[in-house]
Amino acid sequence: QVQLVESGGGLVQAGGSLRLSCTASGGTLRSYGMGWFRQAPGKEREFVAAISWIGGSANYADSVKGRFTISRDNAKNTVYLQMNSLKAEDTAVYYCAADRMGWRSSKNLREYDLWGQGTQVTVSS
Repeated sequence: QVQLVESGGGLVQAGGSLRLSCTASGGTLRSYGMGWFRQAPGKEREFVAAISWIGGSANYADSVKGRFTISRDNAKNTVYLQMNSLKAEDTAVYYCAADRMGWRSSKNLREYDLWGQGTQVTVSS
């Protein structure tokens, strides 16, 4: 059973950067589409970014376009989310997720089969 573990969260000032990582254990992510989602207190979990299994297709939420970049290194079994120009409204728990339909980069959280435990990102204004 593939398990996902996020890392790289923390406290950063507005305008700063963080890079989140999502690493798999117990299997390979090579055939999965991968996504990042986030959930702020009192809000529903929302889509942030997604990338197809060979990285040929990526999608972003409008709120992060131009600031966040999703990438993957299949050799390292890891997916990244580079977050630049962070804003206070980016504060949330960030989750990575894996979609067995690896050809797509879905924005729909219901299409994801595996989830990590999340990592906290806090942006101070």
